[in-house]
Amino acid sequence: MAPLLAVCAGYFMVILDVTVINVAVPVVGRELSASLTGIQWITDGYTLVFAGLLLTGGALGDRLGNRRIFCTGVVVFTAASAGCGLAWSTGTLVAARLVEGLGAALIVPGSLALLQQAYPSPAERSRAFGLWGSMAGVAASAGPLLGGLLVTTVGWRWVFFINLPVGCACLWLTLRHVPASARRRDRPVDWPAQCALIAMVALLTAVLNEAGRRGWTDPLILAGAGLCLPAAAAFVLREHLARAPVLPLGLLRSRPMGGGAAIGLLFNFAFYGMIFTASVYFQHHRGLTALRTGIALFPAVVVTTFASVLSGRLARRTGHRPLVVTGMLLGAAGLAGWAAAGPNPDYLLLVAPMMAAGFGTSFSLTGATATVMSAAPDKYSGTASALFNTTRQIGSAAGVALGGSLLAGTAGFTTGLRTSMAIGAAAYLTAASLALFCIPRKAPRPDTG
Repeated sequence: MAPLLAVCAGYFMVILDVTVINVAVPVVGRELSASLTGIQWITDGYTLVFAGLLLTGGALGDRLGNRRIFCTGVVVFTAASAGCGLAWSTGTLVAARLVEGLGAALIVPGSLALLQQAYPSPAERSRAFGLWGSMAGVAASAGPLLGGLLVTTVGWRWVFFINLPVGCACLWLTLRHVPASARRRDRPVDWPAQCALIAMVALLTAVLNEAGRRGWTDPLILAGAGLCLPAAAAFVLREHLARAPVLPLGLLRSRPMGGGAAIGLLFNFAFYGMIFTASVYFQHHRGLTALRTGIALFPAVVVTTFASVLSGRLARRTGHRPLVVTGMLLGAAGLAGWAAAGPNPDYLLLVAPMMAAGFGTSFSLTGATATVMSAAPDKYSGTASALFNTTRQIGSAAGVALGGSLLAGTAGFTTGLRTSMAIGAAAYLTAASLALFCIPRKAPRPDTG
């Protein structure tokens, strides 16, 4: 149990930092005189680096030891959180958030790899992954309320300072209770591939962030979108030619691995896009305070606390496929219900849609995680974790960026909000379809070669 608590403490800190910021960024924007695009970068700057460097974090963990890289990430993340709390301008805050993203990219791949190492049996591993997923639910549940409370009482800077005691506790628990991981000197980091991946993620996020301000037909937007494809092609070509690729393309040819990663991208796109746009909607359109916004969002995230645990327990009897499909259909129904509720619905009409989206996403997380991790050989556990979380964070960044662009670029605020919800519902439906074809009825047996 001690290794699980240590690993989950680090993951809790990373996810808390994602959700706690959502209710704080409007206040941060006002105090630092940030534009809507600047607010998006406060959120997405972190996610951009997080997503772009996750595969590097996984490769470093496989090469140098997952515990060593995990602890390094905790130190970097904690120090960067202090920098965020001390920021005096939008630029310095975004810069500190970029460093936070680096720390998160080192923490998250190691968290799943360390759990895979600590709990080798499928039953124990499924239970551990369920608790790991529920930790995300706890952080998601606590984030909006905690963020609103801190912003209302002691100020937005404490949204970041709260990470300091959590980071210190995580580092102590890990060094005391988690055994050192094996090093694999034959796994060099493929830096050219990493540069191509970072370029692709940065271009995609920048295009989505700036499209609302510049317009989708702006030459810079079109050029950035066009460059995403060559960056992706360069990454694939490099991985095909490299002697020791950071992401062996054979792993992606595995239906559980590639499909599970795509499902993670889609449900993060839908859920975190919903949380961001709903937070802006409640504060800017309805005039709620940060604390009241956290309370308004609470139904969407409170159900995530137990959905992952429930999914982990049910999976031993049903397998993961029906649980993931059910969760994605619930999420689709929730966001479709919001989109159909009208331009200015009563708040009570939004409670069930938010709960459906939150429960469905968390209910699917355990199955998608276990599918990806079980399909990977042990020597690629860090890489598999990094792949899954890379696609998830790309989904989060795209969801937030596209949601912000729709809010800023449409004729009416509520029109952009409802369009964002409808697109999220379509993403959930696509994920449900993928789950039917990509998630096996039983856990896949990894190739040990």
